[in-house]
Amino acid sequence: MPDGHDPHGHDPLEPIDPSQGPIAPAGGYGGGFDLANADAETLEKGPSHAQEPGGPAGKPRSLWSDAWRDLRRNPIFIISALIILFLVFISLWPGTIATQDPLAANLAKAQAGPEAGHPFGFDSQGRDVYTRVVYGARASVTVGVCATLGVVILGSILGGLAGFFVGWWDAVLSRISDIFFGIPVVLGGLVFLSVVTNSSVWPVIGFMVLLGWPQIARIARGSVITARQNDYVQAARALGAGNSRMLLRHIAPNAVAPVIVVGTIALGTYIALEATLSYLGVGLKPPTVSWGIDISDASSQIRNAPHMLLWPAGALSLTVLAFIMLGDAVRDALDPKLR
Repeated sequence: MPDGHDPHGHDPLEPIDPSQGPIAPAGGYGGGFDLANADAETLEKGPSHAQEPGGPAGKPRSLWSDAWRDLRRNPIFIISALIILFLVFISLWPGTIATQDPLAANLAKAQAGPEAGHPFGFDSQGRDVYTRVVYGARASVTVGVCATLGVVILGSILGGLAGFFVGWWDAVLSRISDIFFGIPVVLGGLVFLSVVTNSSVWPVIGFMVLLGWPQIARIARGSVITARQNDYVQAARALGAGNSRMLLRHIAPNAVAPVIVVGTIALGTYIALEATLSYLGVGLKPPTVSWGIDISDASSQIRNAPHMLLWPAGALSLTVLAFIMLGDAVRDALDPKLR
């Protein structure tokens, strides 16, 4: 300045008072360096550590907290979640609302209608339809949940690795997925399960995982490819983060949302697929209690005793609808474009 004074009001000819604190380097280079480091650290943390707008300073904002807030306000999510919780409850403890034996038969009451203590009537072998509907939820929910977990875990691992490393691993996985996509599910079930004599749920679950993982793998692959191109991943790489750190800490948490949405909707689909295979006689087999088995037994008696078909088919439809509604609600909550 012409008068020899600093623009901030400090006279350069006066001695510096140490009590006033350190003086910033001339030209602002130190401040610019600190700002660059702060920006890099912010990018390295990713969007899940963004600051809440309008909230207290430093309060983190994440996709999951926003999604949970939206879900709590969505009546479709509340209704579907209550139905699913009730299904899980009767699957774990069916005896709390059904005190009779689902395998106990009384031929004298075969195809009889509702009566006191038997609100749904009896099937063609004189077994209580209400009890069998309650106990049938266990097999359907077990197959749906276990198959979904297996498909999501296997598909996410294979698809995530293919999307992160690309190259030959991605090419091989894509060709294997194309082969599995070309196999019709029902036809594959008829061929695969027709040679299985085990009446438990595990062969059915294994078949669903075998044919279901390519869909999740493709979704996980595309989500990881999109996430790895974001700025916070590039910043983490520039700061020296390894592949495992970037994949587990930065990419996976921000790429898992589409997998959760598809897996939630697919859970209802797997329950319907189990009922279809059991109806065709290649899924679950007696003495396992299943809605598909009861629907198959009642289909030939629909004119004489429609109640035999109405209740297990209604329970199956309500269960599948509940999981589909839950998946739609989760999709709306996790999709930033719908906000």
